[in-house]
Amino acid sequence: MSTSDVQAIEFYWRPGCPFCSGLERNLASLDLPLDKRNIWDEPRHAEFVRSVADGNETVPTVRIGDISMVNPSPAEVIAALDDQAPHLVPEGVEVPEPGRLGSAVRRLLGG
Repeated sequence: MSTSDVQAIEFYWRPGCPFCSGLERNLASLDLPLDKRNIWDEPRHAEFVRSVADGNETVPTVRIGDISMVNPSPAEVIAALDDQAPHLVPEGVEVPEPGRLGSAVRRLLGG
């Protein structure tokens, strides 16, 4: 997948999840495009989340291009967006430098 093919952040969530609400609020405040995917409404969405979360349905899970992240911070999402779809990073938003832990997690999750 080329970076220009990515048009939105795939945002896997479920109703009642406070972590999902928090991350969604943070990303929405930056006007980032979200393709919200409710894992309780669509079995294939839950299957995807299990495939990247060690068999668990841990949300929020985010996929941007080739990078999948389980319960990421807003900074991790911005860094992945800059790597996979820099055209979606809003002007003026500072892209954080990845730390060693964040880099290791992305490698483990296929990013």
